[in-house]
Amino acid sequence: MPPVSLLRNKDDDTKFGLDPNALVGLKEKAVAAKDVAYCPYSYFRVGCALLTEDGTIIVGANVECASYNVGTCAERCALAKAVTEGYSKFKALAVSTDITPPASPCGMCRQLIREFCPLTMPIFMYDKEGSYVVKTLGELLPMSFGPDDLKRREARKEL
Repeated sequence: MPPVSLLRNKDDDTKFGLDPNALVGLKEKAVAAKDVAYCPYSYFRVGCALLTEDGTIIVGANVECASYNVGTCAERCALAKAVTEGYSKFKALAVSTDITPPASPCGMCRQLIREFCPLTMPIFMYDKEGSYVVKTLGELLPMSFGPDDLKRREARKEL
């Protein structure tokens, strides 16, 4: 697999219709969220920040458990928190880790993000130096299965 380029594209700040200040806040909160990660087993801190349509930023961090499969990723933590606080429309998501190149959301997180976010939504992945890679959800989860697929199935039943 070719190496991931961490070169910053000057258009990233505006190509997704994001206010540059919102993008800075998103990065800062994702990086800060790592500080509250509970990861006594892997020591792999992950912070996540989710930008809502109204400009609110919801954060999450990974929370591990001695029974490894029971742990929660930062992205799923932020999404669950946002949804339970009444948010349902999102503009961007940022993930921050302590490695280079940056880590992307795992498959389970990508699927949950797909449940609530448009395929065109940008996901910013920050490394330990603050450099990032940005991909849309559609790029991270091609040929995805989501809520609209079930709606089409329901419509077929009615025929």
